[in-house]
Amino acid sequence: MFSAFEWMMAMRYLRARRQEGFVSVIAWFSLLGIAIGVATLIIVMSVMNGFRAELMDRILGLNGHVNVYATVGNMADYDAKADIVRTVPGVRSATPLIEGQVMVTFAGQARGVVLRGIKSSDLMNREMIASNIQRGNLADFGADDSVIIGSEMARKLGVGVGDKITIISPKGQPTAFGTVPRMRAFEVVATFSIGMFEYDSGFAFIPLNAAQIYFQMPQQVSNLEVFVDDADETQALGLDIKRALEGRARVFDWQKTNASFFNAIQVERNVMFLILTLIIVVAAFNIISSMIMLVNDKGKDIAILRTIGATRGMIMRVFFLAGASIGVIGTLGGFALGLWFSLNIETIRQWIQSLTGTELFAAEIYFLSQLPAKVDPMEVLTTVLMGLGLSFLATIYPSWRAARLDPAEALRYE
Repeated sequence: MFSAFEWMMAMRYLRARRQEGFVSVIAWFSLLGIAIGVATLIIVMSVMNGFRAELMDRILGLNGHVNVYATVGNMADYDAKADIVRTVPGVRSATPLIEGQVMVTFAGQARGVVLRGIKSSDLMNREMIASNIQRGNLADFGADDSVIIGSEMARKLGVGVGDKITIISPKGQPTAFGTVPRMRAFEVVATFSIGMFEYDSGFAFIPLNAAQIYFQMPQQVSNLEVFVDDADETQALGLDIKRALEGRARVFDWQKTNASFFNAIQVERNVMFLILTLIIVVAAFNIISSMIMLVNDKGKDIAILRTIGATRGMIMRVFFLAGASIGVIGTLGGFALGLWFSLNIETIRQWIQSLTGTELFAAEIYFLSQLPAKVDPMEVLTTVLMGLGLSFLATIYPSWRAARLDPAEALRYE
């Protein structure tokens, strides 16, 4: 498609001589702009994808995909209902659960937490907790006074394994002297760290029978927590579960519960994509300006080439190759930089933090303790193709202008 002569002339024009140095500088800035735009878009999209994936894994790994509640009040006969739910195709597990807001105190320190009552066998089968025990032993969970808390909560309260914490419920206990808060001491048998600050600092687990006594819910639970095989099919499975229970239940899937949160992430992701695409568009305009200046500077050369037999098509291809080379090199450089940065982003963050002595990714603000990145091959391919496409489009007009240059006019003014 392109002859050796056209390649030679295009590469020669890109290597500007001293008197053409300004044109070369603009070309280099155009190349750098394309590279930075492509790299930034790949990095930001990877971080947004990683952030969403990590949040989904942790939220759904701890909270379940579907929650089943009684039509009114608490749920009785929960074991029988859990057995019915487990028979629904696509359901992996159904766990009876009690959940309530309490205050935890230790050595004068106090924190509000979410307290969950769960069977010890169900907790051991909960991969998100069982595989992230930091201290202690999950096998010790089961005694009526045992409790498992998050590592961040343990750190802030100064609690260690074997210490006893006091749990206070805001729902008071009626007495002859009025209503007083319910208080009970529990021994910390283990701490967990799932890498999400909100859960590591605000969740605790006690055995289900102890929770029934503490929350005064004999033979009852708050809800059934259901895990399914495919998290994207929870809406259809929710309807199947409701039919299996003959409509005597309220069913909420994770998409309803966290809809606003994940929709906000998706909107932010789309807006970031549009904004960062403008960097590549601006760099493409720089290619246009640099190529137009190159055409104006090479007017005499174009005229001489035309007089010795070069066709307009050859001239157009020479300048198209010169401009496209800037875009291709910049896009491939940005692709390599963005991919490398995304795959090593946590290491780079740690290095920058140690160098500057500042915290770049506070877990209290961003929920996660590590900066996640998930490279989507299709998004990377789209970014690269967009960079190449804009670069090629940017070279069409300057190349056409060079091909339309009148040799006689160019030589007359020279």
